[in-house]
Amino acid sequence: MSVKRFKSGDLQLAYRLVNGDRPHFSRGQTRGQTLGSVPLVFVHGLSFFSYDWVPVASALGREAACLDMRGFGDSDWAKDYSVPAMAGDIGALLDHLGWEEAIVVGHSMGARNCAYFAAKNPRRVAGLALVDYSPENAPAGSKRVAETVAGVPDVFPSVEAAMAHFKAAPEKRVRFAAYLRKVEGGFAVKRDPYFRDQFRKTLATGERPQPGVDMWQVLAELRVPTLVIRGSRSDLFAAETVARVKAANPAIRVVEVDAGHNVAGDNITGLAAALRPLLASLQGKSHAHARH
Repeated sequence: MSVKRFKSGDLQLAYRLVNGDRPHFSRGQTRGQTLGSVPLVFVHGLSFFSYDWVPVASALGREAACLDMRGFGDSDWAKDYSVPAMAGDIGALLDHLGWEEAIVVGHSMGARNCAYFAAKNPRRVAGLALVDYSPENAPAGSKRVAETVAGVPDVFPSVEAAMAHFKAAPEKRVRFAAYLRKVEGGFAVKRDPYFRDQFRKTLATGERPQPGVDMWQVLAELRVPTLVIRGSRSDLFAAETVARVKAANPAIRVVEVDAGHNVAGDNITGLAAALRPLLASLQGKSHAHARH
């Protein structure tokens, strides 16, 4: 599937379009004028990129755009990786596609940015799904992520060497070929080293990167239909944190899927099944449902 590009401010960002021939609600239309479906936008997490969401989008069978966040995949690196800046890229993608609104699905770090975008732009978000994300990460998962990201070398001599480093199965070679870029001496992960260096600093000093915004307050501000999907074996989203998520905003619905943190990679069938009721509940509804 080809990579497409659009502008967000001074940056060129990338995305993959799935089921682009499917009808959807576009700018200037209302649900009474079309039989289409609200399109989807998928936003990946820290160790992933747009490619990883294509199978999920395909399984759901409606038009979808899978975004490479700034600094990731085939998108430009940036000077500003703040939550508001990264959330703003979602709006820029909707503008580029001519989509007045979308159902927005984010995983982990991507979910953080999606939640912020939905809280600040409720009329552009028909529904929101946060996959294995809460504002509070469990210590075991935080340690695993820090060590994994910090341990990525500058260069791998081959795609196979990268796969061996990440303990990837042979059938993942196509994915890793897309996840790596050619550099002098071999291949590098398509991610700004800024993120790796952040985690190296964390391991050296104990100082954790801060999002710069109160994400618990962001959850409380959400006024769009919101589904939180937790991987039942996740080491980042602890089971005991679910109660705090529900307390932050009682309108949020939480479900579990048999998976670890990488829900899309561990159980695509279960994830698609968890998302379908949200999609079905939004089909044919007016955007006038009390968003003030």
